[in-house]
Amino acid sequence: MTARKDANPWYREPWPWILMAGPAIVVVAGIITAWLAFDSNDGLVEDDYYKQGLAINQRLMRDKAAADLGLGAEVIAGSNGRDLRLLLTGAQASSLPERVLLRLVHPTRAGGDQTIELVPDGSGFYVGRLATPVAGRWNVQVEDFRRQWRLAAEWNVAKQPALRLGAAAEKQGAEGLR
Repeated sequence: MTARKDANPWYREPWPWILMAGPAIVVVAGIITAWLAFDSNDGLVEDDYYKQGLAINQRLMRDKAAADLGLGAEVIAGSNGRDLRLLLTGAQASSLPERVLLRLVHPTRAGGDQTIELVPDGSGFYVGRLATPVAGRWNVQVEDFRRQWRLAAEWNVAKQPALRLGAAAEKQGAEGLR
């Protein structure tokens, strides 16, 4: 038997590196996953869920106040996705506020939520501009600055260029169920 003299050291052989590559990839993937988990906020878990539960009755009272006033609204998105127009109607035109707040709340990503102040433009509409264009599904809330009433609905911007909120929207929804 002859001894082999041309044997390479272990680090020059491919098999140890191939065998170590699997665990090394898993360690790198684990570090990346941990970084993503700590760096991103999914916004699905509320820290103050008890207070959120107590606030439901206040929201329901504000929704009822809007219904009692006969308020309705139509939100229209501009072609650029940033400009919004709101037509607010009520039982008494004199009871309409000088300015309103419009909140766009994303169902799953709290970081994309936007609140804008809408002011009258002189033609019966309230107008405002979003910081970033909207697309997809959003929860929309229109309310006065004193937070006495609120109109709310869900809006899929891609499917509906305009959204109706309030008594008119509820009536349409009830007719659609018949």
